[in-house]
Amino acid sequence: MIGLKSRAIRTVLRWQLAATVLLAGAGAWFAGPHGALSAALGGLVSFAAGVGFAGVASLGSADSATGVVIGALRAEGIKILLIVLLLWLVMATYENVVVIAFFGTFIVATVLFSAAAFVREDG
Repeated sequence: MIGLKSRAIRTVLRWQLAATVLLAGAGAWFAGPHGALSAALGGLVSFAAGVGFAGVASLGSADSATGVVIGALRAEGIKILLIVLLLWLVMATYENVVVIAFFGTFIVATVLFSAAAFVREDG
């Protein structure tokens, strides 16, 4: 099952938040408050997209293989749309963004989300 009730999704969302906090701390150390905020925003973009993915995926029909594929494609489409919109929003509105901290944390958090396939559901 894919969705917020999925152990794998909940696990990688926690990993994303932990990595975001750690990288925001590193951003603060290297670039001050703007580095910390930039890193936090980068991680939160990926986190929000992951939550959107899980929410839409949980609405899909698991009655057939076709239903599963269509649900997964819809969820992935929402995730990509959220990523594009949120990346644009931050870059368009935050004048002091520290680009390396922002995109670096975004990339780390996004790669962590892909690790959901490797998390066992049965404990």
